[in-house]
Amino acid sequence: MRVLVVEDEEPITSAIERGLTKLGYAVDTAFDGAEALEKATVNSYDVICLDLNLPRIDGIEVCRRLREDRYTGSIIMLTARSGIRDRIEGLDTGADDYLVKPFAFSELAARIRAITRREGGLREPVLNTRGLELDPNTNRTRRDGREIHLTPKEFALLYYLARNEGRAVPQEELLEHIWDEHANPFTQTVKVHMNNLRRKLNEDFGEQLIETIRGKGYVL
Repeated sequence: MRVLVVEDEEPITSAIERGLTKLGYAVDTAFDGAEALEKATVNSYDVICLDLNLPRIDGIEVCRRLREDRYTGSIIMLTARSGIRDRIEGLDTGADDYLVKPFAFSELAARIRAITRREGGLREPVLNTRGLELDPNTNRTRRDGREIHLTPKEFALLYYLARNEGRAVPQEELLEHIWDEHANPFTQTVKVHMNNLRRKLNEDFGEQLIETIRGKGYVL
């Protein structure tokens, strides 16, 4: 899942980015409203965490423009304003949820999980295929009933391949959907993670689940 964090206070941005990255999300950041709109035009985000008080273009206007441009992902407003009128304005503009500062990171993470279950649950169901059971809500992985412990990135790779079962997925597509905007397209990180994932999946099993198609990518 890819998240855009829009917040002009660098310490808050960094803390949210670190926390979400540890949970396995691909996280991009923007420090003002104009930058947020630019990135949302170029990239596809599942969730946007949007501060209300932003330089250049404020959060209410960013939210309004995103919805006018048919952005269908989830928007969580982050703001120091706790008044009912402010909340109503944000929700009426198109926000899906509203979180008042200061907040615990664990609450933000819970709100993201809840909102993606509610708004996008149909897009990310528990998958069962080829003896695999993949639960995106808990990152739990089983093969033939046996639990396999994967890192968040390894799970994200496997889940994306399972959603695209039978199709060769290029490395560039995996980088775009599972890593953030700072990922080097020439990096070996996909290969390294894929090798670790294969080792864990195939240990004590005869059948290889992931195949490399030269020049095309990886296929489940």
